Amino acid sequence: MKILFVCTGNTCRSSMAGALARKILEERGQREIQVSSAGIAAFPGEQASREAIQVMSEMGISLHDHRATRLTPEDIREADLVLTMTAAHREYIKRLVPQCSEKVFTLAGYAGAESEDIPDPLGYPLDAYRECARKLEELIARSLAKLAEEGGAQINRQVKKE
Repeated sequence: MKILFVCTGNTCRSSMAGALARKILEERGQREIQVSSAGIAAFPGEQASREAIQVMSEMGISLHDHRATRLTPEDIREADLVLTMTAAHREYIKRLVPQCSEKVFTLAGYAGAESEDIPDPLGYPLDAYRECARKLEELIARSLAKLAEEGGAQINRQVKKE
């Protein structure tokens, strides 16, 4: 299973989301899920923002080695689940690779939250990054729980068929 988190520059939201998801999965002992992140307008090789690095460090996660990756159609095709930070990101991806539309969601929408967009903290004070990270952590935990339920339901359907 491969989950891809997508934002604009891959230096704030999606990089933090990827790091948080890896931490949650590691804590749960779930090694069968791979996590990556990319940006629609990323400058490849750019570091995570200073604020994102600091906030993740406060949460016991290192983003020092993160380098931005620009989203490609191949990234979308290879992922089993694509979770975007905004509805605009989702719609862009659906237009870019329409045959993959069924696996592209906003992170908040997939998690069942009311608002679909996660505001970009870029250019805002550190507290905006902290709030963004808290929101991401909550939504990722809910999304992973949903994914586990859906996976269990698929296994149950397969067992019933046999």
